[in-house]
Amino acid sequence: MKISEILKHKKPTISFEFFPPKKIENEGILFKTVEILKDYNPDFVSITYGAGGSTREKTVEWTLKLKRNYNLNVMMHLTCISSTKDEIDKIIETLQNANIDNILALRGDIPENGKLNGEFKYAYQLVKYLKSKGDFSIGVAGYPEGHPEAESLKKDTEYLKSKIEAGGEFIITQLFFENRYFFDFVDRIRKAGITVPVIAGIMPILNLSQVERFTKMCAAGVPEGLIESMQNKSKEGMFKIGVEYATKQCEELLQNGVDGLHFYTLNKYNATKEILNNLKSKGLL
Repeated sequence: MKISEILKHKKPTISFEFFPPKKIENEGILFKTVEILKDYNPDFVSITYGAGGSTREKTVEWTLKLKRNYNLNVMMHLTCISSTKDEIDKIIETLQNANIDNILALRGDIPENGKLNGEFKYAYQLVKYLKSKGDFSIGVAGYPEGHPEAESLKKDTEYLKSKIEAGGEFIITQLFFENRYFFDFVDRIRKAGITVPVIAGIMPILNLSQVERFTKMCAAGVPEGLIESMQNKSKEGMFKIGVEYATKQCEELLQNGVDGLHFYTLNKYNATKEILNNLKSKGLL
C-alpha cells in the first residue's frame, strides 16, 4: 500500500529501517529482527541502498524478500548520484513486477574521487524521473539541523521544496537527538509552503562509541547531558539510558502530533522493541 495513502488516514505511522547485510553470516540477525519487529504491525519498513554498487543488488533482493516472506509493506531506498537511467529503469521494472510502489528518493553520497558517473546530480531529478516512469509513492529526506553541504537553513529548505515540487509526497527526517531541531524544522518548512507529512527519524544512542560516528555521519548534535550521563557506565547501563532518552523523545513528539516515527534499527531489535513497549505502556501507541 502506498505510504502517502496511509498517511492520509493514519497518524502516527510506525516504521522500521533495515540495511542489507554484506555478509551471509549476518543475514540471520536481520531475519530475527524482522521476525520480532513485525509483531508491532509496522505501517511500512524500508531497505537502504548501497552507493556505487556495494549493496545495490542486495537492496533489491531484500526488498523483495521482506514483501514475499513477511508480507510487509516495503519502501526501497534509491540513490541516483552514481546511477544511469538504464540502471534506474531496471530497478523500477523489478519493483513494478513485484507490486512495490514505495520509494525513498535520495541523491546519495558523492564518491570519494568526486566523479559523478550517473545522469542525475540531485534528488529532485530522481523524484521527477520516477514520477514519469510509474505510479509510485515517493518519499524524500529532510534534515532538521540542515544538510551538511547546505549553505544555510534557508537554502536547505529551498532544496527540500524542489523535491516536493518534483513529486515528493512525504518527508522522512535524518536522525536527531533534540526535538527542538525537529519542531523548528517543521515550522520552517511549513512557512515555506511545504505541507506534506513529516515522519521523524529516531535512532537511540546506546553507547558512547556511537556518538562520534553519528555526529560525523549526519552532523547531528548530541546533547552533552546525554553523553555525561553515560560516562563510566556499563554496557547495560548505557543501553538503559539511551532507551529512556529515546522514549522521552518519542513521547514528546507523539504528544505534539508527529505524523510518524521511523526507527533506524541498525538491524537490531532490542532498543526499538523496548521503546515501543514503553510508549504502549504510556498509552501513546
